[in-house]
Amino acid sequence: MKLNLGCGAQKLEGWVNVDRAASLMPDQVVDLERLPWPWPDNLAVEILLSHVLEHLGPTPREFLAIMGELWRVCAPGGLITVIVPHPRHDSFLNDPTHVRPITPEGLLLFDRRKNLEWADQGVGNTPLALILGIDLAIVELEHFLEEPWLSRAQTGELSRTDLVEAEKRHNNVIVQTRVVLEARKT
Repeated sequence: MKLNLGCGAQKLEGWVNVDRAASLMPDQVVDLERLPWPWPDNLAVEILLSHVLEHLGPTPREFLAIMGELWRVCAPGGLITVIVPHPRHDSFLNDPTHVRPITPEGLLLFDRRKNLEWADQGVGNTPLALILGIDLAIVELEHFLEEPWLSRAQTGELSRTDLVEAEKRHNNVIVQTRVVLEARKT
């Protein structure tokens, strides 16, 4: 099964389109903040959350429970595609319904191998994968650049190092980020 969670009006053929707003006529009406979700363990081979995850879990406890549900309903090797606005872009900053920034660095906290590596190195990152008993590994990462940064990168005027520096110093460099996570299960 493929789950398009928080689909809104963006329904996908071949997916179970899920939203809490019945007026949008999704395939299933589900409030993703009410746990547990109605799907069995190890069901989904793919999950899509396009501009959804940054709206969920107003408290850390609730957000962590949602991450646990994502892992629970994923089949072994299942993929979770998360598309979110960049936290330093106006589209993130101006929306009062965004409850937290979602970053690749934050999603690494749900990677068991990274947690063990950090523990061996004495790094103080919170080992959320170990605490929650889940394992979500980043397998793809893509940033979508705003103009004029996009054109400058495409022409070679800006190096990757320059872009990383710009991202740290300026707003509105990256519009959104796409991260694909793999549910590692044995």
